[in-house]
Amino acid sequence: MEIRKALPEDIPAVAALEAETFSLGADASALERMRSDPGCPILCAVEDGTLLGYVYFRSVLDEGYVGDLAVRADRRRRGIGRALIAAMCAEAERRELAFLTLEVRESNSAARRLYESSGFLPVGVRKNYYEKPRENAVLMTKTFPRPSGGEE
Repeated sequence: MEIRKALPEDIPAVAALEAETFSLGADASALERMRSDPGCPILCAVEDGTLLGYVYFRSVLDEGYVGDLAVRADRRRRGIGRALIAAMCAEAERRELAFLTLEVRESNSAARRLYESSGFLPVGVRKNYYEKPRENAVLMTKTFPRPSGGEE
């Protein structure tokens, strides 16, 4: 398995997985705009030319906001999500972000455990954040050590 930045030819598969996974996901044109934006990397897990999963985040100054992470249903629980999170965190650190933050459905205990085991901590709740079905979101954040600034 290889994790790399999305290529234009990955977008249809990313859009299809996004639609299968999320009730209000981004469409192909939105994903292509993100892919073209240097501040919004889409990372893809690919094996033998097949998309296994993806994650994307937006960076604004030194802040990172995770959009979506999805893994094909038939490939879950094999470390792909964990590998995507590790690659995303490495990219965030490369960009010298102070933190990454995300929302996850309150009922999605598997995802919450995965994020917690990757260093994300619950920091709040967004009431009725999700639709279809309506549900609270748990806000989770991972902070990164700041590069040493030298002399003051």
